Amino acid sequence: MGLIGANGSGKSSLFALLLGELEADLGELGLDAQYEIAHVAQESPHGEGSALDHVMDGDKELRAVQRALAKAEASGENGELHSLYERLEAIDGFSAESRAARLLHGLGFADDEYGKSVSDFSGGWRMRLNLAQALMCRSDILLLDEPTNHLDLPAILWLERWLKRYEGVLMVVSHDRDFLDQVCTRIAHIEHQEIRVFTGNYSQFEALRAEQLAQQQAMYSRQQKDIKHIQSYVDRFRYKASKARQAQSRLKMLERMALIAPAHVDSPFRFHFIEPKKQPQHLLGLIDASVGYVDNDSPVLSNVNLNLTAGDRLGLLGSNGAGKSTLVKALSTGSTLLTGDRVLSKDTKIGYFAQHQLELLSPQQSPVEHLQRVAPNDRELDLRNYLGRFGFSGERIFEPVQPFSGGEKARLVLAVMIRQQPNLLLLDEPTNHLDLEMRQALSVALIEYSGALVVISHDRHLLRSVCDELLIVHHGTVDRFAHSLDEYPAWLKDNETESASGSAASNAENAHPKPANRKLQRQAQALRRQQSKPLLDKVRKTETKLNNVRAKLTLIDERLADESIYQDTERRSEVAQLVRDQGQLKSEIDQLEWDWLEASEEFENAKETPQS
Repeated sequence: MGLIGANGSGKSSLFALLLGELEADLGELGLDAQYEIAHVAQESPHGEGSALDHVMDGDKELRAVQRALAKAEASGENGELHSLYERLEAIDGFSAESRAARLLHGLGFADDEYGKSVSDFSGGWRMRLNLAQALMCRSDILLLDEPTNHLDLPAILWLERWLKRYEGVLMVVSHDRDFLDQVCTRIAHIEHQEIRVFTGNYSQFEALRAEQLAQQQAMYSRQQKDIKHIQSYVDRFRYKASKARQAQSRLKMLERMALIAPAHVDSPFRFHFIEPKKQPQHLLGLIDASVGYVDNDSPVLSNVNLNLTAGDRLGLLGSNGAGKSTLVKALSTGSTLLTGDRVLSKDTKIGYFAQHQLELLSPQQSPVEHLQRVAPNDRELDLRNYLGRFGFSGERIFEPVQPFSGGEKARLVLAVMIRQQPNLLLLDEPTNHLDLEMRQALSVALIEYSGALVVISHDRHLLRSVCDELLIVHHGTVDRFAHSLDEYPAWLKDNETESASGSAASNAENAHPKPANRKLQRQAQALRRQQSKPLLDKVRKTETKLNNVRAKLTLIDERLADESIYQDTERRSEVAQLVRDQGQLKSEIDQLEWDWLEASEEFENAKETPQS
């Protein structure tokens, strides 16, 4: 069962009730005392014990039997030893160490880390240890509160497979819709201090909720407006989507976004990115770069050549520790650039979001004061209205941010970043701490965003919605991922299999092969760019013309939708002319779309293969 609801609606309180940490004010809690309940400890573990031992501590009965065995062996009580060994076999105790090792492996720990002290790991990895400990428990009920927050995408995919095989009762709080779809057969929605249970996964819940909201006339009208709004982006992207698998995957996701929009019509979050003041063609680039940290013996990533141009929408894939955040830091400030060049256009304005920025908020300042730093000339009413779109209302906007929740702080950081009108967004896990409604609002806002963006996220819905191209950060390199996000799990599995068999050639599977000579590679890339520039110009020229024709058609459609034009008999000739113009523009659009597709395919082919 997936437990969903806005931040503060009571999801964690319900878990606390089940765990005996809270008492019911009214009514009774029917829960068999014999049930073993497992949950993830929220406090970060510490101590000198090994990671493997910490995970095995999750099986309390195993540890009790092991202690009793040690005591019996020390006292020479052979009769008790026999029964204890029988019990150890019954609870699968002889394979406990290998079970714990499999959990660690699945959650991304390397083999040589199993024996490391818990205190040697960073905070995020310690929370993974707590998750592994909860999974180690042979429980009847498993309570998971945001289990994907500290995981990368490979670990999330593994956790989904593990939970599908779990035989007990699973209750999970999550704001990851793909995760909920994969593991849940029922959804419990908390709203207005009530819980309603729906059969099916999260997508099925969305469909049912949309139907219920549509029964309210005011909501229905807003639903139709939202559907039309998203559909305009679907239509606009349809002719732009190349044959590349990720582009086709994004088109399908945009079509789905139009379908699910009605389920979020009553969301408290409605915002958009302010149009950037300038849109330079070349925004930012790394040339022959190695990135990492000066106190490390070797760079995290080497031979990085990455050029960000207007309209680029890139998603970064890779496991935790592969170097995704290190790469984004090199792009944002150059702080992790060790060698090579970082080329920044004078008109590029970067909007950078990372988890550590939540800690940079001034604790004693209010949301209004934070916003006034970047918009000193805005009126208080404008500031109020702007913050209201991010869920801040009433006197809340004047209160110090220190006691704010992680979700509220993340929303504020996003609000401040968006107000600065960036033309390049660098987003490092922007959905952490955000609930489902805010994630949906952010996805819609990013779909509309006209600038370029680079996104790191374990939220697959976000990546599918906003990214046209994927890069894989893997084994010290950055390469284009030539497949869609849906094919990433299979790529991971194949890559892991080949790595296990010792195949050194697997490092770049499903990404384009890299020439051994990096200089030759750069020359080939430069040649491809040079040869494809006229084709790119043709694509953009056709796209501009198409947008202009579409704008004319929209104006005619609006005039023809005006009922008054049909009531005046003297305007019949005007109506006839408008209908003729409408038909002509539609034909022109059809031809331009074909021209755009042909030009796009020529451009894609030129990028792949340089002419001799």
